[in-house]
Amino acid sequence: MTDIIYTKVDEAPELASASFLPIIQKFAAAAGVSVGTKDISLAGRILATFPEYLNEEQRQSDDLAELGELVKTPEANVIKLPNISASVPQLVAAIKELQSKGFALPDYPEAPETDADKAVRARYDAIKGSAVNPVLREGNSDRRAAKAVKNFAQKNPHRMGDWSADSKTHVSSMAGKDFVSNEVSATLTKDAVAKIVLETTAGETVLKEGIAYPAGTVVDATFMSVAALKDFLAAEIEKTKSQGILFSLHLKATMMKVSDPIIFGHGVKAFLAPVFEKHGAAMADLGVNPNSGLGDLLARVKDNAEITADIDACMADRPPMYMVDSDKGVTNLHVSSDVIIDASMPALIRAGGKGWGPDGKEADTNCVIPDNSYAPIYDETINFFKENGKLNPATAGTVQNIGLMAQKAEEYGSHPTTFEVPEAGTVKMILDDGTVLHEHTVEAGDIWRSASTRKAPIEDWVNLAIARQKAEGCRAIFWLDADRAHDAELIAYVKPILEAKGVADKFEIMAPRAATRASLETITKGENTIAISGNVLRDYLTDLFPILELATSAKMLSIVKLMNGGGLFETGAGGSAPKHVQQLNEENHLRWDSLGEFCALGESLTFLAESKNNPKARVLGQAVDEATQGILDNARSPSRKVGEPDNRDSHYWFARYWAEALAAQSDDAELANHFAPIAEALAANEKKILAELAAVQGPEVDLGGYYKTDASKTAAVMRPSQTLNEIMG
Repeated sequence: MTDIIYTKVDEAPELASASFLPIIQKFAAAAGVSVGTKDISLAGRILATFPEYLNEEQRQSDDLAELGELVKTPEANVIKLPNISASVPQLVAAIKELQSKGFALPDYPEAPETDADKAVRARYDAIKGSAVNPVLREGNSDRRAAKAVKNFAQKNPHRMGDWSADSKTHVSSMAGKDFVSNEVSATLTKDAVAKIVLETTAGETVLKEGIAYPAGTVVDATFMSVAALKDFLAAEIEKTKSQGILFSLHLKATMMKVSDPIIFGHGVKAFLAPVFEKHGAAMADLGVNPNSGLGDLLARVKDNAEITADIDACMADRPPMYMVDSDKGVTNLHVSSDVIIDASMPALIRAGGKGWGPDGKEADTNCVIPDNSYAPIYDETINFFKENGKLNPATAGTVQNIGLMAQKAEEYGSHPTTFEVPEAGTVKMILDDGTVLHEHTVEAGDIWRSASTRKAPIEDWVNLAIARQKAEGCRAIFWLDADRAHDAELIAYVKPILEAKGVADKFEIMAPRAATRASLETITKGENTIAISGNVLRDYLTDLFPILELATSAKMLSIVKLMNGGGLFETGAGGSAPKHVQQLNEENHLRWDSLGEFCALGESLTFLAESKNNPKARVLGQAVDEATQGILDNARSPSRKVGEPDNRDSHYWFARYWAEALAAQSDDAELANHFAPIAEALAANEKKILAELAAVQGPEVDLGGYYKTDASKTAAVMRPSQTLNEIMG
């Protein structure tokens, strides 16, 4: 059995793997450790889903399903790189690329009519959004800045934008009739099987059935009123215009793969309301789906002069929009996956509340976050910095996170129990004994959703928090709102466990807004705190605080303690990966920082040493930590600019520092003797290797694809130093 699985993913992290993984395999082999791969990339998942459309050579095993079984075992040791959580435009683009490569895949049915089309659509929809993480995360999250990374950030503080008390930047959310205000929640007292039905004047429609819940599961249900959403968006557009600031919409259309693309589509329609009122039917005939974004819309209507003229006139009358790329005219509303709230909001806050406008200049921004579930954390952060000025990374403490996510906990808006209501009526969740657990009166177009959180993950989460607080000895806060239906059910679990363990005095329970304020006050004083949060909030907080503290969330230590004893080691966020690929294609410079991979590798080897009683793996892991420190201390991380050291250079330095640490250690003479000549060769050939790496930068490169690159072309691009390749074997 392979000792460590290193996942094959997408975009910049996968390109970096072409350079880094051979180094890992070379070093690990010396300790008798095997490192294999499993393909969880978007392209790989698509191919695995449709084997009957492919010939024998093209077929691909379902590696995600295999990993899903592995993570339920004590033997699991998986290093998981960030993968694409695909929006529909990304999914469609990947399908088209694969088709162009000779894979006879079916098209994605935008508007399925036949049963066959509906079946194909259902299979593709299972790949959309956050399809990977719920399968692999059979444990809860322990995420924090590695000590070496935090020390470096304090010694070398990144630039923070200045905040002023009179900044017009603010968060806008619905005053009611959103998901959080309509939420109901209950904890099941016995095993149950549920169905979700829509009752209308015409009869009953079953939306979903056969949903099995074990006793102790917390089951939620809620909906967002689309009529209220439309009124809110229209009002915010007008308000933004009157304030003379940028309009921006912040959602999570990847993780919330059902709900948020719909909300995004309403944002597109609201911004172009006069155009849709006049040309709605004609645009529908052209295949326009506002959920696919403004970019897709413009491409479909480009040959209709009247529609394009009316769009130009409408845009001129609207407030300026927050831009993804001002130079290329890519707006906030172009593609739903371009503005992901957990990355976009911290970046804007770090910049002093400034967003980029269509004129290429920074400006204050209206940050529109329709649902109030977690918008308060951003609102309170903005308020705090307006009052106190920017955070000082040189003196700031750190916010660690213990996140509830095991067994698909709190998969809001992503779960297959989220629906766009087809007609007015009542949505009911009915248990197999006839009990109506939850019900809501809804209108056509409303977005109804349910999510669940099981007892075992909740208890594991609380116990993990207790262990971390004991290890750190710092302030620890459960980010739970006693006045929110779901959170109240979790609090009913949390308090008895804390009391039974005799540690209730070590923890606080606060609503997210208050917890945000308390955490910012704590780290401003240079002290540390642990945020113990649910799944979505875990996702948001582990970007917000690292981006403020470290300038990036890609350098976090992310450990998933699998509930059956294995380990999953995540390497950070990949939100900026598309920009990195673009730069590599244009300039042969990859600025992706593999520091997250370095941190995960060290933890994985240490875990392997303990679980497999392999002392050589422990020596390797300790040397990884020294190499990581060497990268930071000697400023060997990639530069953003072409012609300067990039990702490939950092891998050379990491290999060298790793080899030198192994050669210098005295715990294992065999490893020291093995790596001494390697360390010597890497040092002796420093100038030659760096010159070979630098020589390739500048020209465009061909990777043979975006979603499915050509392996040989990618290896040639990412391993251009013949000298380094020979040393690594």
